Amino acid sequence: MNLPLLNRPLRLWLAGLLLLVAWLGTPSASYATHLRAGDIQAKTDTTLPAENRNPRRIFFKMILYTSVTTTGGQLAADEPTVTIFYGDNTNSGEGGIPRVKRTLVAPNVYRNVYYFEHTYNAPGNYLVSYLSVNRVAGVQNLTNSVNESFYISTRIILDPILKENSSPALLAPAIDQASRRQVFLHNPAAYDADGDSLVFLRRESQQAGNPSTLVSNGSNPRPTTVSGFRFPDDGFFRAIQVPYIGPPVGVPNDPAIYRQDINTGQIVWNSPEVVGEYNVAMVVQEWRRIPGAPPRLMGEVIRDMQITVTPSNNLRPTLVVPPDLCVVAGTPIPPIVVTATDPENNRILLEAYGGMIPPATFVQNSQGPPTARGTFNWTPSCSDIRSDPHQVLFKATDQPAAGLTPLIDERPLRITVVGPPPQNLRVTPVGNTARLDWDNYLCQNPGAEIRVYRRENESGWTPGPCETGIPASRGYTRIGTINVGSRTFLDDNNGRGLERGKNYCYRIYVEFARPAGGASIASNEACVKVTGRSARLTHVTVDRTSTTNGQITVRWNKPAPTAAFNAPAGYFLYRAVGQNPAAGSYTRIDREFGLNDTTWVDGGLNTTENAYSYRLVFFRAATANPSDTTRIRERPAPASSVRIEATPNPLTNSIGLTWTYNVPWDNSQRPTTIYRRLQNGTFAPVGKVTGTAPGGTFTDRGTTARPLVKGETYCYYVKTNGTYDISLPDSLINLSQEQCVSLLPIPCTPILTLKPTNCDSLASRLFDLPATTPASGEIYNNYLSWTLSNEPTADCSRDIVTYIIYYAPNDTEPLKELDRVPGTQTTYVHQGLRSAAGCYAVQAVDANRAVSALSNKECKDNCLLFLLPNIFTPNGDGRNDTFRPKVFSPIERTVVKIYNRWGTKVYESDRDPLINWSGGSTGPESGSGTRVSEGMYFYQAEVEFKDANRTKRTFKGWVQINR
Repeated sequence: MNLPLLNRPLRLWLAGLLLLVAWLGTPSASYATHLRAGDIQAKTDTTLPAENRNPRRIFFKMILYTSVTTTGGQLAADEPTVTIFYGDNTNSGEGGIPRVKRTLVAPNVYRNVYYFEHTYNAPGNYLVSYLSVNRVAGVQNLTNSVNESFYISTRIILDPILKENSSPALLAPAIDQASRRQVFLHNPAAYDADGDSLVFLRRESQQAGNPSTLVSNGSNPRPTTVSGFRFPDDGFFRAIQVPYIGPPVGVPNDPAIYRQDINTGQIVWNSPEVVGEYNVAMVVQEWRRIPGAPPRLMGEVIRDMQITVTPSNNLRPTLVVPPDLCVVAGTPIPPIVVTATDPENNRILLEAYGGMIPPATFVQNSQGPPTARGTFNWTPSCSDIRSDPHQVLFKATDQPAAGLTPLIDERPLRITVVGPPPQNLRVTPVGNTARLDWDNYLCQNPGAEIRVYRRENESGWTPGPCETGIPASRGYTRIGTINVGSRTFLDDNNGRGLERGKNYCYRIYVEFARPAGGASIASNEACVKVTGRSARLTHVTVDRTSTTNGQITVRWNKPAPTAAFNAPAGYFLYRAVGQNPAAGSYTRIDREFGLNDTTWVDGGLNTTENAYSYRLVFFRAATANPSDTTRIRERPAPASSVRIEATPNPLTNSIGLTWTYNVPWDNSQRPTTIYRRLQNGTFAPVGKVTGTAPGGTFTDRGTTARPLVKGETYCYYVKTNGTYDISLPDSLINLSQEQCVSLLPIPCTPILTLKPTNCDSLASRLFDLPATTPASGEIYNNYLSWTLSNEPTADCSRDIVTYIIYYAPNDTEPLKELDRVPGTQTTYVHQGLRSAAGCYAVQAVDANRAVSALSNKECKDNCLLFLLPNIFTPNGDGRNDTFRPKVFSPIERTVVKIYNRWGTKVYESDRDPLINWSGGSTGPESGSGTRVSEGMYFYQAEVEFKDANRTKRTFKGWVQINR
């Protein structure tokens, strides 16, 4: 029921009460403010011995930066213990983690260090977070920082397959200083011990409410953006750029920029205008490259950092760093000298940050003026080889007069470490195989592999100073992969033997295991000539097309010199179905061919539906001794028949032809001829094209005088012309099977209509709707209808036998088949739905089983309906016993808060989307489960609907309890 309208004094009293409720919903300013910046870093169990490590046991290190005093000069709050949320709905309890170290790092800043660990019950994705109140007061780019909680997190992904992992270590402090109208630079100096790739993204600072509530509920924080957050380059601050050599190059007087390089993490703020404190966050993601799979996210660290902008008149120093470089493991890098100068001739402090320090060293040789110098030295070891560069961050900080803010310039230098080339590769002929040998490889990293490559004839290529691997453009093919500890490899061409008369050249290099990855420079090239000429297939041509009596002729040449072959010598011929059959699917033809036999006519085949492949094996006695039954076998490459396919295209009144083959000779040097059957039954050429290594294509459109006609059937075959060597006159002619196809019209495309719902009308009539929505939710029906268009052509087929109806729950998911209805039916009702949201499309199928194009996609969404009653009676009579919405559309989640008339919260929950409050109290003034008294209460319901946008709306009002 609805209560009568309230009188004016009561309405004024209620308005004041609602303001009180809204004030009670914000964090209290009575908490001491102190939090400035921080981050959490993680690693899997690293205890010894290694075999006893628990992959679900994770060690953490958290660093917080806090104020020494408040803005009023009083001592700020301290956190000797902190609360941690482990992401699995458990936490350390309030103040459960003690601080291990506190250090004064700036006049009003402490650096606090905490160590903790947690063992998870199962693999999974966990967001480990720290939450506390409150941030320091007066942060310029937040609306009311003193009343905002401070939130940081790190994401860990436990996978028993990927095993050990460490999150990125951020070596540079999370607090920094800037000056008005001076370029600000910051780099977190991130380093990943596992060699994973790092990605840097700027992010808004976050908050997540009061930790005490979450601890008592046993739930994980739900972070949101801090109220009123603005990035430092927001137009609100009216800041402009100043000159800067970049990157990015400054454009004086253009609007300010605040950017973070996605690869290096370098932050450039050009330039601050309003003095004060600023808080910003960054996400440092680690991605692991996994062979044969897309890169995988391994975790991420969210750092919230603070920048203090002062009105100092000091000018920035300028740092000069050499270009990025590459070095071979085990070789010292040339000493890297960095220099810096200050426009006001101040002395300069030079520093370097990097995961390789130590053992790498950085020594400042002079502080200036005029020039500060420092030298970086490093000899990378084999363990430093990786695909991504190592990054060392150089930083120059001037030392101005007292009272002025020191300013910096900083530049990252990226150093790529590659493996040394394998040494002294040698190749020796062994019959028609080749034996490769090389020296023991220097870098025996776990999981590293030697990759063996071969090509015909010398390449003339010399790898560059840091060019790793073997580029495909050099004409090599990988023929083997072996353990890095191996020192020999036998190339028998996968058991077929090398072809006689060819010059084979080899190189090897080392590929290092992920996650670090990386590769070596290629070895020297070693070559060998295999004497004589091999037997090889030359023809696999279809003579007759039939399902039961097809015929293929196979031909090959004799090896040479025949005088060198011990008797008995001859051939075995094998056949398999398909153009790429597995090695074990070949069946031997029941005949042994003599040395002079070079042709076989293979009959009784289904050449209509199948292509066939043939494999030849040449055999000879190992010795001239008749009692020696040992046989030496040489296996030239297999060859397949040509297979043609035809696809009609009624839209363009044409037929597309494609043909494929898998042969050891080259069909791309000479044209392929396409034949079409005429009305008299003979075949005539209709075109010639030059194919590619695997096949070719041709589109038959007929001629202007004689175009193709819909309803007719057309038959084709192709004739390929191949060669092993274009300089030779060998024409290897092979025919495909015959392929026939009908050029039929395609079905007309349907036009779909989805009956809409008038949500505005329903929302305006909430109080007039007849009945309360059932607790299980409304049942919806969606009504579809369609007609046939004249697309894609005016003569499209209307002889429809079936319509296929497709459905998806929303516009982002793919459509899937929902149902099929007869061609006489042009309407459909999708019934019994728990949600009205959905997308639909229709497809037509004609009497020839041809399928039309998909119709237009039509979507509808749930209405946003929600109406709470003004009274309920929790007296246990089974009627109106709970406070729940009378009318509602599908809901994902509801957060409800109930207050009494004095503004005290008596109930809060997010566990039931329909609320279903029975009148119990969870407030501080009574025990859990205590019933509240009769009277008027005020509610605030934050509702997240199950519409496409997951819309969130807040509903406020009052409710009367009568028992």
